[in-house]
Amino acid sequence: MTNLNEWVFILGNFGFPVVVAGYLLIRFEKKIEVLTAVINELKNTLTKKDKR
Repeated sequence: MTNLNEWVFILGNFGFPVVVAGYLLIRFEKKIEVLTAVINELKNTLTKKDKR
């Protein structure tokens, strides 16, 4: 029974924060990819205007 209590303690203390951190990293990764694409598009647009 002690082994089960230890696992519940470990999961409760470390599992939840790890899951939340992973979820946030996945969400932020998608937003960072979108921002990167927009920045690259802006850079290309500005480069084209400079060449004119």
